[in-house]
Amino acid sequence: MRTHYCGDVNRSHLDQTVTLCGWAHRRRDHGGVIFIDLRDREGLVQVVCDPDRAATFATAEAIRNEFVLKITGLVRNRPEGTVNPNLSTGEIEVLAQEIEILNASAPIPFQLDDENLSETVRLTHRYLDLRRPAMQKNMMLRYQVSKNLRHALDEQGFIELETPMLTRSTPEGARDYLVPSRVHPGHFYALPQSPQLFKQLLMVSGFDRYYQIVKCFRDEDLRADRQPEFTQVDIETSFLNEQQITDLVETMMRRLFKTVLDVDLPDFPRMTWAEAMRRYGSDKPDLRVTLELTDLTDVMKDVDFKVFSTPANSPTGRVVALRVPKGSEITRGEIDAYTQFVAIYGARGLAYIKVNDVAKGREGLQSPIVKNLSDAALKAVIERTGATDGDLIFFGADTAKVVNEALGALRAKIGHERGFAEGAWKPLWVVDFPMFERDEEGNRWQALHHPFTAPADGHEELLSSDPGKALSKAYDFVLNGWELGGGSIRIHRQEIQSKVFQALNISAEEAQEKFGFLLEALQYGAPPHGGLALGLDRLVTLMAGAESIRDVIAFPKTQRASCLLTQAPNAVDEKQLRELHIRLRQQVQTQVEVEKVD
Repeated sequence: MRTHYCGDVNRSHLDQTVTLCGWAHRRRDHGGVIFIDLRDREGLVQVVCDPDRAATFATAEAIRNEFVLKITGLVRNRPEGTVNPNLSTGEIEVLAQEIEILNASAPIPFQLDDENLSETVRLTHRYLDLRRPAMQKNMMLRYQVSKNLRHALDEQGFIELETPMLTRSTPEGARDYLVPSRVHPGHFYALPQSPQLFKQLLMVSGFDRYYQIVKCFRDEDLRADRQPEFTQVDIETSFLNEQQITDLVETMMRRLFKTVLDVDLPDFPRMTWAEAMRRYGSDKPDLRVTLELTDLTDVMKDVDFKVFSTPANSPTGRVVALRVPKGSEITRGEIDAYTQFVAIYGARGLAYIKVNDVAKGREGLQSPIVKNLSDAALKAVIERTGATDGDLIFFGADTAKVVNEALGALRAKIGHERGFAEGAWKPLWVVDFPMFERDEEGNRWQALHHPFTAPADGHEELLSSDPGKALSKAYDFVLNGWELGGGSIRIHRQEIQSKVFQALNISAEEAQEKFGFLLEALQYGAPPHGGLALGLDRLVTLMAGAESIRDVIAFPKTQRASCLLTQAPNAVDEKQLRELHIRLRQQVQTQVEVEKVD
């Protein structure tokens, strides 16, 4: 129906007749001449409707925004002084010769160029929201990223294989989405949280380089960078070590950013998990922010101030400082706002010291907590943080988990708000993760990544003697404070796998019940193997400069895991439930009714 996309018409088409199809982005009547900005996925082009062509002009008068049009016309230069440098088609216009209205449009519920749209309105009418140029750009970027990654993996000898969407429920950290079986009453499939077990089976099967761009599902609480269904670039290899796998991914990322964004990524430093937590309070630190945490746990063990000394003397506690250069200009109101911010992460307060005059010692420091700290402790704070006149020092004192999360987030927030962030892109490999972490009750070990992650060389015996000191062959790819990918070398030897299960207090019977098919496969000549999964949604979000991954997913869910467009999830009729051998409990039905009333 058309000869060109609207956004592709340029000066090379001067004096040619073109046929375009698209939507009327805007119609303007300028004293008898009608202008139509015609839009398709490639951009806008200005169409001029001259009253000398009566039939064409009459049709143009009836056109309104979002009408679907087919326009044939002559490409010509725009008049002098009307060139639009912001458009790829800004030097030309199309003089309409024929206009056909392919479909009219009812008045749409919002204007596509409205920059203050609520997300509720956008998601409810997502098919209209996706027409907006910004969203069209995001979706095209997502396509370019996927295409580039596929091409790069193809060149490296990877083959794309699919893994099942209906599988068995296995413990992988988050709740599974369950699917009831009609033909097996009382039994359920699970939607995969990742293809982890299947990609290991593919290595046993001899497909030594596998990838797929695949949907994964987790029934967990959501936030801006999470969705119940998300997309990851899943990669698995045999006979490569962790350095070779990270080198491969690093090369792929450099190529991706150069090809799609014309960006040369800087060096990819490697940092141990322990160093990242010590300096930044996060295993995915944003290295653009130059601020760092200073550990004061040993300094605060003997102070009279119990807010500091209690966590300092706890085996799970930590006390840190965050120096903000020239931060004494921060007002009390701003400090109160930062205090509310860290409360989100469980912090019960935010102590601070304003450094007015270092030379005056105690007298040069301003804070309610100064009187509670010894001269030796205050001196150590100034020396370790490197504070100078005009600085502000924030403190975190609680369990290490709360301190790291609260002060790590505060570091990033202040860094970006107050100009302590440098560079556009700062990649990082975080390595040497612990094998295990304590569960929320602190009673037992749980796998930090998953129970098939291999221990670091020489740490095999620690699995039995001191699991808390065992490190793993795991690695995370971090960019600008976002974890974009995580992976590890897997366990391929049965005796090591048994030690990991013992450390996790998983009995042989329980292991067989949950992972029997994988454990059996590993007995039949499993090769050394490992891999990594990249979060495609997060990657495209960063590359697009979007605020949320919902802006780079065509039809996302809300933070309550619902689809405002289709009204999913929805109730199903009794007949469907009977076929699935399911009966809703009475209180569930009541709860549904209450939610509808609310």
